Amino acid sequence: MAEEFRCGFVALVGRPNVGKSTLLNRLVGQKISIVTPKAQTTRHRILGIVTRSDFQLILVDTPGLHRSDASYLNRLMNQAAIAGLDDADLVLFMTEALRWNERDQRVLEILKSRDRDIVLVINKIDQIRDKQELLPFIETLSKKADFVAIVPVSARKSIGLDGLSAEILPRLPISPALFDSEQLTDRSREFRAAEIIREKLMLMLQEEVPYGTTVQIERFEKGGKGYVISALVWVARAGQKKIVIGSKGSMMKKIGEAARRDLKRFVGEPVHLELWVKVKEKWADNEMVVKSMGYELS
Repeated sequence: MAEEFRCGFVALVGRPNVGKSTLLNRLVGQKISIVTPKAQTTRHRILGIVTRSDFQLILVDTPGLHRSDASYLNRLMNQAAIAGLDDADLVLFMTEALRWNERDQRVLEILKSRDRDIVLVINKIDQIRDKQELLPFIETLSKKADFVAIVPVSARKSIGLDGLSAEILPRLPISPALFDSEQLTDRSREFRAAEIIREKLMLMLQEEVPYGTTVQIERFEKGGKGYVISALVWVARAGQKKIVIGSKGSMMKKIGEAARRDLKRFVGEPVHLELWVKVKEKWADNEMVVKSMGYELS
């Protein structure tokens, strides 16, 4: 190891759907957080760990900060995002190129109330045809706070990530590694399997239905020809159960097939996947139920 080994927590913070999970996955080099075009895809605080000979970068993917405190789950998500911020040595504040709005401003006000160095990361620059348009946008944002750096990137296309790393690494504290060098995340295989299944629910279900779902793994065992995984899909209303199952089980079959493919890549072996749908009325409003389903601040 290098004489001055650096290790620290870097929080990825921003409004929903600005690309935090995509950035974490690119920097780690493996899919750790699920990604969909829908807001509130990330519900947990998730660590992605990058270890090299001279540093260990611990990225903290947080739920998108949002206004709604309508349910206990929403309040917990906001608390998880703020807790990730408070524990960080450095903050990456993510926004979208040419798309600043009141939700970004709200997140920035929260950040400014904390004593943390902030790198402004302007994501999705690949969607801007005329890059000259970025210059006045960057100039405007530079006046909103005392950012230690402003870095335009495209997380999806891995543009600008070397420059971003160059801003992050010197700002990590000198410290020994906190995790094993082979470890990529703090989350269990059961958690990651449940998230893979929930990603397919988010992608394939429409309107409010995916927001009323969550997934619990009941069985994750090595079988004769691979793994056997059984999961419960919880929904908030009886009508949502019918939608998730679909006509003659068509939607559940489609979700299961897509999840099975990703789970096979995840475990590196064939997967026999069993999915069941159950109703727990208004589960996201019930603190005890939410916690029993694995939602917590840590």
